[in-house]
Amino acid sequence: MAPTRQTIPGPTSHTYFSQRLRLHYVDWGNEEAAPLLLIHGGRDHCRNWDWVADAFREDYHIIAPDLRGHGDSQWMMGGTYDLTDFVYDIAQLIHQKKLNPVTIVAHSMGGAVALRYAGLYPETVKKLVVIEGLGPSPKMIADREKTPLHERARNWIDQMRQLSSRQPRRYDSILDAFKRMQEENPHLSPERARHLTIHGVSQNEDGTYSWKFDNYVRAFSPAGFNPEETQAIWSRIDCPTLLIRGTESWASDPEQDGRAKHFKNARVVNIEKAGHWVHHDQLNEFLTLTRAFLAD
Repeated sequence: MAPTRQTIPGPTSHTYFSQRLRLHYVDWGNEEAAPLLLIHGGRDHCRNWDWVADAFREDYHIIAPDLRGHGDSQWMMGGTYDLTDFVYDIAQLIHQKKLNPVTIVAHSMGGAVALRYAGLYPETVKKLVVIEGLGPSPKMIADREKTPLHERARNWIDQMRQLSSRQPRRYDSILDAFKRMQEENPHLSPERARHLTIHGVSQNEDGTYSWKFDNYVRAFSPAGFNPEETQAIWSRIDCPTLLIRGTESWASDPEQDGRAKHFKNARVVNIEKAGHWVHHDQLNEFLTLTRAFLAD
């Protein structure tokens, strides 16, 4: 008998290890089904996918990890969170849990991680849905590159020094953190904002609450792949790819700015009345679009 919503447990918490770090993920059960990996963005957590996971858990074996420095995963020693570190963690999760071939749905920084992983290991990814994961627009990158590398590196060092003395913000109550969540994304309903807040904070010894993510994840290293190398990685992705963007987001349209042409088999969809968190702002439209794409 096929599993049903009533017979599938989840989400249950698990851990795995990558570069000595104890990393957390939730497993929504239905292990006999095809794997679906949900990767969150920066300063977020795995439980931001709960509504998406609930919609797909009868059809897929869903695993949603907390990236290093986020959620209930360990913070790394030191403070440099490079995109390649996150890619390694995802590669380890897929390898250790034998999720190959895997379908991936990812958001923002998690989307950048998924795209890089899929370019490195195209034979392991069946389909790919990425919500605003292409990073800064070509114009933003061109503006950044007007600053010489030595200046960008010095600016990064200054930023890291500032972060080293920055204490996690403390909220007197979950309600105060909830209000901050609503300020960050006014599209969120009160119910969703509260859910994201409850799973996104931990209580300090003095009774206050702080966000779970490591403040060092705010800093982006000046090193890493240049745009040409990144585009070459994208061009290696073999699987059907759906690139989603909210029309009210800061992210630019990858068809209009030329980035979509670097993919072999990508479709771009812009969703109205949605900002950066499309899967929250227009959940039903996102689910309908994603379900049709995965079923095709």
